[in-house]
Amino acid sequence: MAALAPLPPLPPQFKSIQHHLRTAQEHDKRDPVVAYYCRLYAMQTGMKIDSKTPECRKFLSKLMDQLEALKKQLGDNEAITQEIVGSAHLENYALKMFLYADNEDRAGRFHKNMIKSFYTASLLIDVITVFGELTDENVKHRKYARWKATYIHNCLKNGETPQAGPVGIEEDNADVEESEDAGAASFPAQPPQPSSSSAYDPGSIPSGSYSGIQIPPGAHAPANTPAEVPHSAGVTSNPIQPSPQTIPAIDPALFSTVSQGDVRLTPEDFARAQKYCKYAGSALQYEDVSTAVQNLEKALKLLTTGRE
Repeated sequence: MAALAPLPPLPPQFKSIQHHLRTAQEHDKRDPVVAYYCRLYAMQTGMKIDSKTPECRKFLSKLMDQLEALKKQLGDNEAITQEIVGSAHLENYALKMFLYADNEDRAGRFHKNMIKSFYTASLLIDVITVFGELTDENVKHRKYARWKATYIHNCLKNGETPQAGPVGIEEDNADVEESEDAGAASFPAQPPQPSSSSAYDPGSIPSGSYSGIQIPPGAHAPANTPAEVPHSAGVTSNPIQPSPQTIPAIDPALFSTVSQGDVRLTPEDFARAQKYCKYAGSALQYEDVSTAVQNLEKALKLLTTGRE
């Protein structure tokens, strides 16, 4: 992919989107679709924050140029031309990153890659809002991922051993200092990122109680999980060994189900079934058989019974 023109310095008003822009740069080569939507989210959010002052208008204009250049380069990609495909691609990518971090956490392997993956997953869930409101599940995943990144980072910084898995999420103060220790991957020393890079923005970590969040056990991430970020020195961890894929058993009842005459599918039902199929296709891009099968089962059940 051709290099994009650099952005001018990030205006202070846009501090809340600096990490989304960092994530975009990190994915320019790894996954240009993710990079495109991160910039689109930053553009939309920036327009809401300030589109009138000269420095903000200049920055947004250059960001728009990047978006247009990316769109031309990715013009034949369905994830760009079809909203439902793009939404599925982004949501599946964010989930894979979340599950990678969740697996490492539950296994007691605490390291900077895992912290960064938790936080990046929360940023990508922010980005999903370009397609509309988040599901309750995504809202919970975002809050949990952001809290976990904060909690584990603070434990490692203070020389403490974090508790693995979902612990009592009752922290009232999420005071994460911006420091280079918080980041797992380097960020190009150019705008919009300030010289003191950080994986966290204290203002982006929601304060208040985190009780009541229920996160299901994570499945093993595939070998080519998008959370493959180079390790940073300072925190050692056990090497990650990819787990063999286990094809889940398919409910035989789904094959024998015959649509009854009284089943009436609404346009919304067809849209949901299509979305499940898109999710399955996106999961296969990461060789995630289990997620693909689960989504295809959901689509088949919806189409044959009218229920999910």
